[in-house]
Amino acid sequence: MAQVESRLDPVTFEVLKNAFGNLVDQMSEQILRTCYSFVIYCRDFSSALCDVNGDTIMQGSQDIAVHVGTLHLTAKAIIDTFGDDIHEGDVFIFNDPYVGGTHFCDVRIVRPVFWEGEIVAFTLTNGHWADVGGTVPGSFDISAKNHYGEGTRITPTRIWDKGRYLGDVANCLVANMRGAEDRLGDLRAQAEATMVGQREFLRLVSKYGKDTVLEAARECQDYVERITKARISELEDGTWDTVDFIDQDPEQPEALIPIKVKMTIKGERVAYDLEGSHNYIGCFLNSAYPATLSALIAGTKAFFPDIPLNAGFFKAFDIKMPENSVVNAPWPVAVTGFCSGVYEKVQAAVIDLWSKMMPERAMGCAFNLEYLLIGGWDRRASSDTFFMWYDWMAGGHGARSHKDGCNATAAVFGLGLSIQPCEGQERLSPVLTSEHAIMTDSAGPGKHRGGCGVVKGGTVMDCEQSVMSYCCDRSRSIPFGIWGGLPSIPQGLWKNKNTENEEFLGAIFSGVPVKKGDTFIRPSAGGGGLGDPLERSVEEVLEDVIDGYVSVKRAMKDYGVVIRVNDEDLLDYDVDYLATEKERAYIRANRIGWMRKDPMEVKKSLALGEIDLLDVIRRHGVIMDWGTGEVLVETTRQFREMLEQKTIAFWE
Repeated sequence: MAQVESRLDPVTFEVLKNAFGNLVDQMSEQILRTCYSFVIYCRDFSSALCDVNGDTIMQGSQDIAVHVGTLHLTAKAIIDTFGDDIHEGDVFIFNDPYVGGTHFCDVRIVRPVFWEGEIVAFTLTNGHWADVGGTVPGSFDISAKNHYGEGTRITPTRIWDKGRYLGDVANCLVANMRGAEDRLGDLRAQAEATMVGQREFLRLVSKYGKDTVLEAARECQDYVERITKARISELEDGTWDTVDFIDQDPEQPEALIPIKVKMTIKGERVAYDLEGSHNYIGCFLNSAYPATLSALIAGTKAFFPDIPLNAGFFKAFDIKMPENSVVNAPWPVAVTGFCSGVYEKVQAAVIDLWSKMMPERAMGCAFNLEYLLIGGWDRRASSDTFFMWYDWMAGGHGARSHKDGCNATAAVFGLGLSIQPCEGQERLSPVLTSEHAIMTDSAGPGKHRGGCGVVKGGTVMDCEQSVMSYCCDRSRSIPFGIWGGLPSIPQGLWKNKNTENEEFLGAIFSGVPVKKGDTFIRPSAGGGGLGDPLERSVEEVLEDVIDGYVSVKRAMKDYGVVIRVNDEDLLDYDVDYLATEKERAYIRANRIGWMRKDPMEVKKSLALGEIDLLDVIRRHGVIMDWGTGEVLVETTRQFREMLEQKTIAFWE
């Protein structure tokens, strides 16, 4: 790469580069301390500093991955809409996923920063509002086919006009949302955070001079572009492709919905082509272009963790997405569930591709982001209060090239997310947590084991007119392993499990009525394994059993390690090495045949008690409707094809 001449000395550049990052983190701290929503308090928000063109100069150190790509487009949407009609003291609001947002719950506040009558920057924040209207509390309606059922679509709108708060506009917006006072509180918190960003930016301008600060902003972007392209140019040229799946289209319930990603490296550039991905589907798991762009960028960034993220990073990539597809859905196609749908799958596919390109940083598929929402009227107090219980769980990350995956960690979707404290949830809403623990056997087996997921249960307390919705989408497209590693477990929710009213509701549903005394329980999946499970040392498997990550039964079935239980209470176990040698030889000789066994024979073996549900998935690659027990033939075919590529090929 040619050396780029800098107008700034290295010390000044470093000081200002780090000052920009500190500025954004101060904005985030302001939101954290003043927000009204528990969802935002648990860090479902991000902030950014942009230049006069709307290009990102810096994002925060704990920002949510999914916001990464779209914050780059946020200020641009304001500029495109208002042009020269932007004045000092103006503040704008929008959440439109079709022009630069993610989904309607992610509400952005944008403030232009002026110095001596001239725009010199934009400060902006994005917060996930717990409800923005729509047909169900939480605004997650799986049945929505267009955005009208998903909530309030806010196109770029002025909310402060030359410093004057437009209360009528704000009230008009939140009047269409549940918990309007909380929404106004979050609006003010985010707006104040942009004020903090403005104050700090102008302090830098006052200290170093406008020209120096703006030059530093430009050089921050040039620096990231230069180093990104240099790193890419060191890699092998070529083309690689992969596929992941959405569980189903309600209008085509049998088949998985393919999302195809092809990556080409040529010189100092990377091209992503998503041609061949399915047409948009009849529910809210689609994604508009901005959010899919974010998935591509965030997935790539995982392999370049030391490079700062700003507009310079984007300049190394060429993106092609087919129109009217599940990855590039047009207005007004429903997209609120993109986070558990297209986004997670595109990001998993990108990580799979870069794992081939940079095997030293390889990682199996992680668990899927999931949201459980319960909303209604809280009757614990004498006054009527509308509550919104909004929960996400930790889960397992995929196994890595040199070690096991992380247990019980925030989704790859949003690593800045905090896992919500049960005590805070119980204080704010009539939902009591009954169980929250790491789940045994949830991790995908491999030479390196995937991280473990968790299981969480709860009981609905004093409430009325309440409904539950769930968005996950890894009930069929189960998190996969790579290089011979095995998949983890399906996700999904049970209502009133182990009662006469037991019901498996699956991994996506909305508007299910709940009343006082109803219970629910759901697992998060673990991560997929990496490498042949039969190559994992027996000592590591024994340690996993002692830690409760793997059961004695699955130690034998998945790893071929036979463990004797001497005293379970004292965690006194040891390995039968002779039996282990025989079991591993047996598995090695039979496992490819198991993966190709007729699915109906597998179902029969399950009914006879000869195998269990994990055998169905890990030994046979068969996908069933976990509620009815019926084999999903086409889904199984597609899932097995993926296993052929990612797993069986490494056994043969």
